[in-house]
Amino acid sequence: MTIYLDVVIIENLIMNSIIMYATAIVTKNKIKHIRILIASLIGAIYSVVSYISNLAIFSNLFTKILLSIIMVYIAFNPKGIKTLGKITLLFYLTSFLFGGVAFSMIYIIKPQNIIMKDGLFLGTYPLKTIFIGAIIASIILIAGFKVVKNKISKKDMFCNVNIKIQGKEKNIKVMIDTGNLLKDPISGMPVIVIEHTELYDILPKELLNNLEKILGGDLESIPENIKNEYLPKLRVIPYSSLGKQNGMLLGIKADKVKIEKEEENIRKNVIIGIYNKALTKRGEYNGLIGIELI
Repeated sequence: MTIYLDVVIIENLIMNSIIMYATAIVTKNKIKHIRILIASLIGAIYSVVSYISNLAIFSNLFTKILLSIIMVYIAFNPKGIKTLGKITLLFYLTSFLFGGVAFSMIYIIKPQNIIMKDGLFLGTYPLKTIFIGAIIASIILIAGFKVVKNKISKKDMFCNVNIKIQGKEKNIKVMIDTGNLLKDPISGMPVIVIEHTELYDILPKELLNNLEKILGGDLESIPENIKNEYLPKLRVIPYSSLGKQNGMLLGIKADKVKIEKEEENIRKNVIIGIYNKALTKRGEYNGLIGIELI
């Protein structure tokens, strides 16, 4: 069988590019065509060099993993090792799916001449087979991720937290909010936002009913004993939301927060942001917790 290296490079370039584009869609990364093209070309050249070379280094597992990491880094330029690792794993997942579809297509077409070396398939199957396989794999991948996303039940969006302040405790149902990235600007502690009415059992009403005045510096309506006991724990948390770009939230450091989600998680360095309105009209939840604390 005659092997044309230019055809092999083109086939691998196309397949690598499609896998990269599919990975970008799944990971919601911005697509930069030139970076994906360069990464795909490196992978295609490696496939050819691996085939024509007898050096063991090209068939080494470590080399293949290193190549994948390099391709992902070039294509997506991830910020940080953790992000690089996540994208690389999804890149492998996408590649395995595409590989499975490719095997199926080869089995259906049953080409007469086909060989395999170091994971590289070469044969007489037409170029359109690659496109058909890639389209099928892309549909399966995107549809699969949508199904998984839709299968996440509503209960997974909520959890219970037990807040302890000055020896008093209260259980509150909160929603897991990926958009809640609030932190105390001084200590860097994460903030759990709680409706003020839910805190009447553990904080003085004189404090909770005068949030706006306290934020404005007016402390005349606060009794001296409450000032002495609670003011050292108070924080001012800046926040932005729809309809309010420069909001201020009064917060208080909790003694302990116990998060009840699958496994119990106890945190001590947490600020409770006191919200003076209702978070939802139906009362499905009374607080917002960031994904970082789960």
